[in-house]
Amino acid sequence: MREDAMDWNREKSPVRHSAGQEQQGQWITPYFRAYSGRFALYLILGTLTILAASMLMFTSGFLISKSSLQPYNILLVYVPIVGIRAFGIGRAVIHYVERLVGHDAVLRILSKMRVRLYNILEPQALFIRSRYRAGDILGVLADDIEQLQNVYIRTVFPSLVAVIIYGIAVIALGQFDWLFALLVAGYIFILVAVLPYISLILTRRTNAEVKRERNGLYQKLTDAVMGIGDWVVSGRPAEFLESYEHDEDVVARKERKLRAWARWRSLIGQLVVGIAVVSMIYWSGGQAAAGQIDPVLIAAFVLVVFPLADAFLPLSEAIERTPQYQESLRRLDRITQPALVRPMDTVVDGTHAESALHQQRVAVVLEAAQAMDVHVELQGVSFAYEAERNTQKDREQKDHEQMAERAKENGRKQKDREQKAERIKENRREQKNHNQKNHDQKVAQTAAEGILYSVRDVSLHLPQGKRVMVIGRSGAGKSTLLKLIQGAISPVEGSVLINGVPAAHLGDDISKVISVLNQSPHLFDTTVANNIRLGRQSATEEELGLAVQQAQLDGLIATLPAGLDTPMRETGQRFSGGERQRVALARILLQDAPVLVLDEPTVGLDPRTERELLSTIFRSTEGKTLVWVTHHLVGAEMMDEIVFMEHGEILMRGMHEELLAREPRYRSLYALDRPEDIG
Repeated sequence: MREDAMDWNREKSPVRHSAGQEQQGQWITPYFRAYSGRFALYLILGTLTILAASMLMFTSGFLISKSSLQPYNILLVYVPIVGIRAFGIGRAVIHYVERLVGHDAVLRILSKMRVRLYNILEPQALFIRSRYRAGDILGVLADDIEQLQNVYIRTVFPSLVAVIIYGIAVIALGQFDWLFALLVAGYIFILVAVLPYISLILTRRTNAEVKRERNGLYQKLTDAVMGIGDWVVSGRPAEFLESYEHDEDVVARKERKLRAWARWRSLIGQLVVGIAVVSMIYWSGGQAAAGQIDPVLIAAFVLVVFPLADAFLPLSEAIERTPQYQESLRRLDRITQPALVRPMDTVVDGTHAESALHQQRVAVVLEAAQAMDVHVELQGVSFAYEAERNTQKDREQKDHEQMAERAKENGRKQKDREQKAERIKENRREQKNHNQKNHDQKVAQTAAEGILYSVRDVSLHLPQGKRVMVIGRSGAGKSTLLKLIQGAISPVEGSVLINGVPAAHLGDDISKVISVLNQSPHLFDTTVANNIRLGRQSATEEELGLAVQQAQLDGLIATLPAGLDTPMRETGQRFSGGERQRVALARILLQDAPVLVLDEPTVGLDPRTERELLSTIFRSTEGKTLVWVTHHLVGAEMMDEIVFMEHGEILMRGMHEELLAREPRYRSLYALDRPEDIG
């Protein structure tokens, strides 16, 4: 894992300080250098294929004309007959070898692209899942990488071959008549430059929209398939189908528009070829009449236009695909760029001393983690997904588009801000509850700023061994808070420090400090032992057995036919929900990180299984820092601090007994969860 991350850093380092186009080029240009020999051979073979086809038609035209004169001796047409056979067989063979060489090179590149993408995504799996939906990742793996193979086969090489043939055709025709050669060069220029440029201008926006909307449909369908149970249970499958079909119809209309233009583009191209053919007939006839060429060459010159046109006509479609490639490259760059910039990356242009200092600070944190002495500190942390997602370029473009409107509304907005400030002051005087007053003030400030924060001004102090429960309704910011603690995302304001080092700077080493048990841990179709060993693959049999015992799995293991070597089946379907969670608990106990994050691990369990699992967790994680996110208050009395979040902010906090005595809302919530404990 460490070596993979280092390889990835080496791969990405040339890209960090370059422009966006150069970043995209890192997925294309390196392979030109790596496979330059194969590509040169492909270009030569592609050129020879067109030349063989042209000579086949030229010789055929000559043979037809010569044969029509009824030569007195078959030997007079023997050479053209042999030439037709040679060029016909040669064209087929060369074309086959050309395709073989081209696809061999492209499939090799595609394989390397996939391996490279995996090596980039695998070390930052935590970050990728935190920032992107499954549809995004699936689209990149299944669609965008596949799309890039067409860059070589359908765009770059056909264009280069066409340019080479362009030059050869003009030079060859110039040997007979330079003025007519320039006229033909103009016809070809329309096919290789003017028509592709017009096609690109007319379809660029639509092609990019189709690509983006197709990706959106990919995401929407993926999310729906994964959450199909929710659609069915809520009785809304028809609503989803209607929505999806509407979006599909929007994309289909744009694709029909593109196909309509493709037909017009083909017609224009064929008209240009037709004009070239008529011009060739007129010129060759004139040349024959003037005695410059043999009359039997008239048909030969005319027929050679058609195979040459086959080299030029596909260029419009090839160039038209460019926006789709760019969209794929942009999404690929978006996905493969890390969710955070590690300090080791930021000192590429700095001194070795800075890099060494960073490594030393991380090493100190890891030593503290081994000694079970980790302090997590959140200081005024705020995070907004939109603010984090928008690039500086996007913000500048949006500001530019809205500049005129903002200029007109500045006076009104200033007045509104003054009125809001006055209302806030008035609310402060009227509100009795101090926490609620602060909450309303921050919400008003957020609305004035136009930013929707998922987490706003949160501060937590977590010394080693402290147990904190974070509660709140869905969308309160609990999961975002966990991502910040894990270093999966970086705060837009404030800091998240682990022994003085920003959590995001630990990168891959974060798993040595923080372990996570969520509501649906992934269990692989392998043995129980292998699933547990994922926590620490170097663990001994004694350490494995201790983790099993601490998770209270020993009784279950004793009943299995092969003990720890019993297969779990896909996603652990052989076992119940509580048993699967205990296997996942044994895994993180074997991982032995000083900080444990519980992301609603008891969701879906019956009350008895939930209490037993929580009891096991609390007993087996004694001495570890515990951050537990939940919707309800079972086990709240065992926590050192309870934090209640709403709209991304801490609305109330304190120990269980303090909140029961001080906060009516908390007392009501606890009564709903544990009515038997309220007297």
